[in-house]
Amino acid sequence: MKLGLAIAPASATPLAFVVFREKLDTAIRKAWEFGYDGVELALVNAEEVNVAAIKNLIKKYSIEVPLISTGRVFSEAHLSFTHLEKNMRDEAIQTMKDIIEVASQFQADVNVGRVRGDIPENRPREEAEERFFSAMIECSDFAATRNVELLLEPVNRYETNFINSLEEGIDIVEKLNRENVKLMPDTFHMNIEDASIIASLKKAGNKIGYVHFADSNRWAPGQGHLDFSQIIASLKEIGYDGYVTVEILPNPNPDEAVKMAISFLRGII
Repeated sequence: MKLGLAIAPASATPLAFVVFREKLDTAIRKAWEFGYDGVELALVNAEEVNVAAIKNLIKKYSIEVPLISTGRVFSEAHLSFTHLEKNMRDEAIQTMKDIIEVASQFQADVNVGRVRGDIPENRPREEAEERFFSAMIECSDFAATRNVELLLEPVNRYETNFINSLEEGIDIVEKLNRENVKLMPDTFHMNIEDASIIASLKKAGNKIGYVHFADSNRWAPGQGHLDFSQIIASLKEIGYDGYVTVEILPNPNPDEAVKMAISFLRGII
């Protein structure tokens, strides 16, 4: 397994749950100095990143960009696949396509978290699902032409009312039936929604394409009550050997959080 660190540009709001919100060149250098294998870029749109400049940086530091996350497309641009207004759904799809294009330049994948949207109040779930499936099919077909995978991340009930547990995610991925659509478990959300993190991971099996790590309090792994030794053993048992990326609060401070996370996880992995 490789260890990744979620970062965002300085323009990102605190709603981007990353430790480093600063100039990407600084964040990438710091990730390398602390010993991470890759950096996950949290973007609100494709224009936030200079592909050539980032390519030079990752070459300089021998570090990878395995994923671009899109939570900020929802939290900052207020776009989603289930939005009641068609123009907003269309803009969400185009924004995702633009980000997929950028991801392809790094041989990276793209996450689908809160950008999937909510079930609007007093509207049927089936209506939201129909809009979601339509958008996902369009985006996944586009991503397939760029050799990019879309990774569906279940998010806890306090942040969305649509696709909360890994169990729900498995069902959605099976219904979509797209080779380049997989699951992205996040231990913080699973601690809230899944009766057993271990059982859910084993059930998801080869549908898992990427993993987010945060402890029960969203601090660095090792600072809460989750059993990461057991979680990592379970991932190894199902044959997962991809990235486990730290997406945590910058507590007690960004540098210390990053240091605690890698020190703890390297000791287990």
